[in-house]
Amino acid sequence: MKRLIDKIALITGAASGLGAADARLLAEHGARVVITDINHIQGEALAAEIPGALFLVHDVADEAQWISVLDQVKQRFGRLDILVNNAGFVNFSTVEEQSLEQFRRHLQVMTEGTFLGCKHAIPLMREKGGAIINISSVAAVKGIAEVFAYTAAKGAIASMGRSIAIHCQNQGYRIRCNTILPGAHDTPMTAKALIELAGADTDALTQLQEVGQGKPEDVANLVLFLASDESRQINGAQLVIDNGETIK
Repeated sequence: MKRLIDKIALITGAASGLGAADARLLAEHGARVVITDINHIQGEALAAEIPGALFLVHDVADEAQWISVLDQVKQRFGRLDILVNNAGFVNFSTVEEQSLEQFRRHLQVMTEGTFLGCKHAIPLMREKGGAIINISSVAAVKGIAEVFAYTAAKGAIASMGRSIAIHCQNQGYRIRCNTILPGAHDTPMTAKALIELAGADTDALTQLQEVGQGKPEDVANLVLFLASDESRQINGAQLVIDNGETIK
């Protein structure tokens, strides 16, 4: 059974990895998907695979681009039902090694990008209601020394979700906001990060790849549930998907 018939979904950072899996699955369940990313080659290729999909070049750290993207969504579809704030990246540095410039860039893309998406999407969603799904990380709740800026940005995303959920509820908007905290999943970003972390040690890389990694589709299934009416009573939640890694 298709669970998102006639729903309009916008997914950021969707040219590959978790975002691409989200786009494919939401479309499979009847949604019209808007794919946004700075990678126009992969983004356009993905949109060509998905019937009715729209790709837009989009730097989520740029407020003017958010306004433009959502204006295009409004003009084409008249509304937005689902927003998945997925865009992100990771740079390996401890607190002592981290440059201020790179720290700020993490916050711009992930923290500010998520804020801007919610701020500007809510007016487009509030008449009919909808679902906002923010992608954080287990790094928000688990100490990971090597990705200091990433943990800071993802931690902020997790915290913002609760405030957004309560705000929308207080205003009577019928917009739910939930946060997903994935562990390691088999994506190009994770593969690149594991190589950087393991260096030339192929045995260490193999071991890292085998521990707790899920498939992008595992996260996409949770996104689908939170986007659908089946989760209508779930609001302001933080859902960890890491095969129990953070409780060990």
